[in-house]
Amino acid sequence: MKNIAVIGSGTMGNGIAHTFAQFGFQVQLIDISEANLVRGIATITKNLDRMVAKEKISEADKNKTLNNITTYTSIKEGVQYASLVVEAATENVDLKLQIFKELDEVCPEDTILATNTSSISITQIAAVTNRPTQVIGMHFMNPVPIMKLVEIIRGYNTSDEVMSFIVDLTKKINKIPVEVNDYPGFVANRILMPMINESVETLYNDVAGVKEIDTVMMLGMAHPMGPLQLADFIGLDVCLSILNVLYDGFKNPKYAPCPLLVNMVRAGKLGIKSGEGFYDYSESRKAEKVAKQFA
Repeated sequence: MKNIAVIGSGTMGNGIAHTFAQFGFQVQLIDISEANLVRGIATITKNLDRMVAKEKISEADKNKTLNNITTYTSIKEGVQYASLVVEAATENVDLKLQIFKELDEVCPEDTILATNTSSISITQIAAVTNRPTQVIGMHFMNPVPIMKLVEIIRGYNTSDEVMSFIVDLTKKINKIPVEVNDYPGFVANRILMPMINESVETLYNDVAGVKEIDTVMMLGMAHPMGPLQLADFIGLDVCLSILNVLYDGFKNPKYAPCPLLVNMVRAGKLGIKSGEGFYDYSESRKAEKVAKQFA
């Protein structure tokens, strides 16, 4: 397996492409937008430059990595030689189902289809294909080039052979695979999102302020980043989407999104990517100023 196609050139997609390319794989990075692809390659280049500056890789390593990536705006053209496709599009179930239907039609018969979804059912995605045994979840963590964990999610029909192959492949790109089963939120988000949601509830009920909540979790629980800052980093819209998946999947009120989170997303306060969430990022991407809150 030397050809890896990655669908989506956003934060997760370009990070996944970067990682595979750095370990010698030929990567076809695919996005419907040429402008998104340009931004994706620029991000990869910037991250590689940072690694060169820190003397983690050489200039030659950087150039080799970039030369291993080819961009496409057509899924059909980009996947024609792919042994593995990793879908990293927006966390939207209808979009993912549409993409996997197309992938099933245009990919070689033996291509493994993986999704980077953080919460959507692998079994549901696999069901729209004619190759459910070859569909699997590869949930990378952000930022992909740095974070070691990859959740490997087995769908109801995922074969043992595909599971074993993807676990071994994950190790080859210097990641640590953790095998989990296909239930809403898997492990990472089933535990993380209720914590973030409860942190928003704590703010919503005026128990403490943004910085106070984050400080308690950082200094008291040894978290490297407070839950509200982490929510801004992930994207409040993404957090809301995952909580809705959990709530719909389990019908348990403990997963119901806090009204404050819902209101903030409706108001376009999505975190770092919109310039404001629980913190104000208008002057810096660092969580230095608390944004104005509303209930």
